[in-house]
Amino acid sequence: MKLFAFPLLFIAMLSFVVGQFFFKHAMDKSHQHGFSAEFYRFFIPGILSMTVSFFLTLGLLQHFDLSFVYPFQGLSVIIVSAAAAVILKEKVTLQLLAGALLISLGVVLVSFS
Repeated sequence: MKLFAFPLLFIAMLSFVVGQFFFKHAMDKSHQHGFSAEFYRFFIPGILSMTVSFFLTLGLLQHFDLSFVYPFQGLSVIIVSAAAAVILKEKVTLQLLAGALLISLGVVLVSFS
């Protein structure tokens, strides 16, 4: 049963990350143009993406312990940080890399329990 959870966890994480990027673009547009059509062009897909993540996570919690599901949410921090560095050209620090490594180690340990 846990094998079935991994694709759903991945989709939930991916939709969360995509939602964060849509929100970032929406906020950039709101800073430039106010709450115009440009803002809503990114904001609405962000809401939809986060909604998918929310309901997938709820569905996973019906079948798995919170202590199994929640650590995978930590992986979204790593994915967002890596994608922000590549896509948005944000700075990656040694502290960020160390934190990402610790989160990854924690997720691996939890997934084996």
